[in-house]
Amino acid sequence: MTAPDSIASADRTSFAKEIGRNRRKSFTLLVFFVVMIAVVGVAIDVLIGGGLYLAIIVLLIAIAMAFFAYYKSDAVALKATRAKPADGPEYRRYHNLVEGLCIAAGLPKPRLYVVDDPAPNAFATGRNPEHSAIAVTTGLLQTMNRVELEGVLAHELSHIKNYDILVSTVAVVAVGAVALLTDIGLRFMVFGGMRRGRRDNIDAGPLGMVVALAAMALLVLAPFAALLMQSSLSRKRELLADARGVSLTRYPPGLASALRKLQTDQAVVHEATRATAQLWIESPLDREEGHKGAKLNAMFDTHPPLAERIAILEAM
Repeated sequence: MTAPDSIASADRTSFAKEIGRNRRKSFTLLVFFVVMIAVVGVAIDVLIGGGLYLAIIVLLIAIAMAFFAYYKSDAVALKATRAKPADGPEYRRYHNLVEGLCIAAGLPKPRLYVVDDPAPNAFATGRNPEHSAIAVTTGLLQTMNRVELEGVLAHELSHIKNYDILVSTVAVVAVGAVALLTDIGLRFMVFGGMRRGRRDNIDAGPLGMVVALAAMALLVLAPFAALLMQSSLSRKRELLADARGVSLTRYPPGLASALRKLQTDQAVVHEATRATAQLWIESPLDREEGHKGAKLNAMFDTHPPLAERIAILEAM
């Protein structure tokens, strides 16, 4: 029995447990999201002296944004990457491959999109298989042959079947929201919005000043905490999606060849950001030494090295 056959015949209970774990991760992430927004809101309240009303408003905003992240995060991800529906005869091969793989995987066909970008890459998004989408760049469609493209699409469909997409897509909104709220808080500080809060903290004595400094530190560190949370989500899931994608195509060299092309191509996706980086099959950000932001991109990398993934596939 070949390695792909052994993967396909693996214990179904284990697969169900993986889906269950991803659902729990999604719930935990949403709770973390609400808590993080609430903490940032309290920090802003301490610094500008907004009182109880501001704290309640921020908590309500956090809860509303958590619901928005669950139901609309896929739309945010697609809009952020400027993905457009894959309509027209030039995308027939794309549709045919996805339809065949969906039959093999027992999945409903996701909505298909294209990102107009020469860098070869792809991602899946959505909250469940019934509400999912796949987006590929024009560079991927032009670079990959049929077998390689099938391997990439099988990888993305595996993310959908494993419910990885829910975790990853919610993280996009969570990271973006935390960054936006902390930016607003810091701008209030810079432009004098913390005068009332400063007076209250001075009146409270040394303890008040310590609380104010702690609140300021929270505003600065919160976006980094959100990025660390995001970067911890993806690495193992990419390896699992590679393996389960191969179980659909029954041809490990196809995906291995596609990853080698991605490894060779150094182009970065123009519309990609750190918030959306974990969605893509391979990190879309610039990590070339000496380039602006490359060290930070590497520090918060959401993917295992392509060389490691290729070696695993070649061993199958």
